[in-house]
Amino acid sequence: MLCLFKSHYSIGKSILNFSENSDQSILSISKDLKLKKIFLVEDSLIGFLEAYNILKSNKIDLCFGLRINFLEEEISEDKKIFHKIILFAKNSEGYKLLTKIYSKCHIENQGVLSNAILKEYWDNKHLKLCIPFYDSFLHLNNFSFSSFTPDFSQFNPVFFIEKNGLPFDNLLLEKVNNYCNSFNFQTFLTKSIFYRNRSDFDSFLTYKLICSRKNFKGSSTFEKPNIDHMGSQEFCIESYLEACDT
Repeated sequence: MLCLFKSHYSIGKSILNFSENSDQSILSISKDLKLKKIFLVEDSLIGFLEAYNILKSNKIDLCFGLRINFLEEEISEDKKIFHKIILFAKNSEGYKLLTKIYSKCHIENQGVLSNAILKEYWDNKHLKLCIPFYDSFLHLNNFSFSSFTPDFSQFNPVFFIEKNGLPFDNLLLEKVNNYCNSFNFQTFLTKSIFYRNRSDFDSFLTYKLICSRKNFKGSSTFEKPNIDHMGSQEFCIESYLEACDT
């Protein structure tokens, strides 16, 4: 099972940081688990330099992935449906490509990745396309009124699967496995990590509420947060370690 860490640089998505002295530190967790490589999936490139320098100084390799909105080109202007993909840099050249993709998306396309931009910069030697378990096109197709299938065949994607105890996990897992079997795509078991232990869930939820502007309008409360994937406390290292022991 592969840990997919996310830091506070993905605003509102994680309480983990890279501090030398914090209990919620990815560096601290890495040392405790004696990890030689960290897989970091962020929603922006803002924290890359800090993560790279700190991990490098501690002799820990960084595999960086950019999680970004993807939009199918054939969807009409009044029916834009976004889903998430992850672009991993395989090496330094891959990171340079990520910066070009990220910049072009934000300068020309309102922060959204199109098929045209992806094809323009794609290089199998330097980039790897992965489909997250949550918020992917399969997730949207099966839990909303969406019905579309992007053609990622030329990118040879890997589909991530997760088991976090959410009510729909088993249903989505079946859909992902069926899809990948049909198209001969690889799946990989992962665990998204947003905090250290289950006991940190309340702190994580509080942080998400603070970062979400809509909650100040009274649409959500701590008791009823109305935030996706908040039905589980399993997005943590404690849960990962227990799963590895079973």
